[in-house]
Amino acid sequence: MSTEEREPIEAVISELEPRMKSVNISFKVIEKGEVREVTSRADGEQHRVCDTIVGDSSGKVTVPLWNGSIDDVEAEKTYRLENGYTTIFQGHLRLNIGRYGTLKPAETEITEVNDEVDMSEQEHERRRR
Repeated sequence: MSTEEREPIEAVISELEPRMKSVNISFKVIEKGEVREVTSRADGEQHRVCDTIVGDSSGKVTVPLWNGSIDDVEAEKTYRLENGYTTIFQGHLRLNIGRYGTLKPAETEITEVNDEVDMSEQEHERRRR
């Protein structure tokens, strides 16, 4: 992976597309799903993961929370993600915090969430590398 500096992208949820990097975005946690145990293909370790639905006035998207971040995030609270990225998982768009992203409470609370536009609902084709 290259260490070149990328210009951060200031986005709203409806602007998210597959394979975006350095995404800065604020969102409100709508719903936290069930926590489940998964085994990492990378290190063979057990990890906890929880699919969380987040939204803003433009739409909503799924954010997988891993391990400690599951306990750090509360439903109905607004957060600011810096240096996040998007991926396609099983054909659906995900917004990820990742190893280099930071998630902290947002300064401005989001009150309106657009439930009609679900960015994780539509199918995306996986592009072959």
